[in-house]
This record gives sequence, structure tokens and C-alpha cells, in this order.
Amino acid sequence: MRYGSVCSGVEAASLAWEPLGWQPQWFSEIDKFPSAVLQHHWPDVPNLGDMTSNEFRSNATPVDLIVGGTPCQSFSVAGFRKGLDDQNGNLALEFCRIIDRATPRWFVWENVAGVLSSNGGRDFGSIVGAMAEIGYNIAWRILDAQHFGTPQRRRRIFLVGHIGADGREAAAVLFEQHSLQGYSAPSENTQQAKTETVAPAVTSGPPFSRTGNKRIEADALIVVAETVGPLTARKGRNAGASNDDITANHLICVNAREDPIFLSGKDLPLGALDRGHAIATPMQVRRLTPRECERLQGMPDDHTQIPWRNKPAEECPDTPRYKAIGNSMAVPVMRWIGQRINLLDTIYNE
Repeated sequence: MRYGSVCSGVEAASLAWEPLGWQPQWFSEIDKFPSAVLQHHWPDVPNLGDMTSNEFRSNATPVDLIVGGTPCQSFSVAGFRKGLDDQNGNLALEFCRIIDRATPRWFVWENVAGVLSSNGGRDFGSIVGAMAEIGYNIAWRILDAQHFGTPQRRRRIFLVGHIGADGREAAAVLFEQHSLQGYSAPSENTQQAKTETVAPAVTSGPPFSRTGNKRIEADALIVVAETVGPLTARKGRNAGASNDDITANHLICVNAREDPIFLSGKDLPLGALDRGHAIATPMQVRRLTPRECERLQGMPDDHTQIPWRNKPAEECPDTPRYKAIGNSMAVPVMRWIGQRINLLDTIYNE
């Protein structure tokens, strides 16, 4: 399978699909740090830059599949919900135009679940309608990364299309046969999985949620699978707590946001003070490290730790890594979708 990628980020799709033997033909990414990650790991794959540019239109060679996760802020509850009226939101329609021009056999589009309610559902209807008019059979499904082996709740909508308006290939990718027949997984199994991954409440110290959202407080706190060892705190980073106070307790990696590694203007860790420092309580809390965030997304360790701005990889700053990882897709989810497409392609080509 030869594929092209738009809004490529740090290429979760390629990490997921390389074991399948699929080959990227081109990327399309404009942010400097993710572009440097692409160059570091895939130096032979051209980055065509802006997906709306003439350069992209001229150099995007024919492929079997096009994948992309256009910017989600326009559809996210964390953004301003401007939908397709926003410049970033309009990139979803540009994705449709690219599919129309290139007519790949398959496409995969990813976004936040909030796209379903944006503008009363009309925005998503416009995207689906455009793809159907182009001539694709399409299916969409919300998939949560926690059910694919990652220790985080990350619900995203995936829209899959296959050329041929009358087919059922797209539905066969996203829905297992028992799902198409109306069966569902036993609820007790789901509850057991949830119980194993939801963090206990922090019952002392400042209020443990800055969101004020009881549902998030009760149901959406995430812990890394293991309790990590003590962290030696740096001077001035402990809100007055001494190193002895810090090392006397376990530290648990958590984040107070519903999307565990979503980063915006404020990305404070659970229970943090306004200036983002850790607090001293019976259960100490710290921000996730970039490596832990990579693991939450199913990426290889240090995938985003690259030489940057004339400094070696060991000195790569954390901030651009956090942003790039948070904007990416969950690798295990993309791997599952790729495996399903691979299976369907094999069946239909025999």
C-alpha cells in the first residue's frame, strides 16, 4: 500500500503501518518541529508542506490511500467551536478537495468527537456529503484509545472511505461482523477495564480538579500503568515542599484534562497551583514526561527526541515535544485500522 499523509505531525500513521509493509510516498506538514521529526526518521520521504499550496498540488504523486487528521481546535470543546467557518476547520473541506483530485482507493480522516455536534451536526454532514458525492462508500466510528492497549482515554472519530459509492468496504473496516449484526461487548468487561485504569481521587490538599466538571473528576482521570518511583525535585519547583517531603511519597503521573495530553494555553498537571508547580500532599503529583506521553500514544520511546536548533537530541526541549505528541494520533488505533484495511484489500484483490 502506497500512501500519502496530510497534516502529518510526527506520523503516527507511519509508525502504525510500517510493520504492514506500507510505504509513505509524501508527507504534508508545515510546523517546524514536527517537520524536523519527519526529516529525522524518514529522510527519503518528501515533505510537501502546505496542503493548500500549488507545490503540494503539483508534487503529490498518486497513491492508494490518503490519511490525515486536520486541525481539531475548530471542533473541540477546548476551542471556540467555529467549525468550518474557521480557517483550520476549513482544512477538513480541503481534505475533501484533495480526495476529489487524487481519487485514492482509500482514505482515512481523524478528528475529535466534537465534530459531530459542530454547527448542529451540519459541519460533519458537509464533510460526509462531499465524500459521498465524490463517489466513496464511507463509514465513521468513535474509537477510544484505552480499548487498544494505551493507558489513556482518547475518543476520536475516524472516517474511512473506499472508492465506489455502492460498496460496504468502509463499514467492514470499522465494524467487526458481530457489530454489524447488532451484538455488543459484555458491559461487565468494559466496566472491569475502566476500573483498572481510572485513577483514585486525591483527597487532600487543594481541590484535585481545576475543571469543575464532576464527570471528569469521577471518570476521566488517567494514570500511567505503574506507580513511578520518587522524583528528585528541582529547587523552586515544589511550592515550598522540601526534597525530603517529595521523596517520602510515591509520585503518580496524571493530568487533569479530559484529554490526557491535550496542550493549549494552560497545561497544568493535576492539583497544580496556578504557576504550574507541584504541590506537597500525601500523594505527590507531577507532570508527565515527554517519554511517558509518547508511551500514552503508543509511540516508541524518544520518537520526538531529535536534534533541534543546532543542539543534540539529548538537549531537545520538552515544550515542542509535548505539543507534537498531543496533536498526534494514537498509534495502536491507527495500526488496527491499517490491519483492517489490509485484510479487506487482500480479500478484494484475490
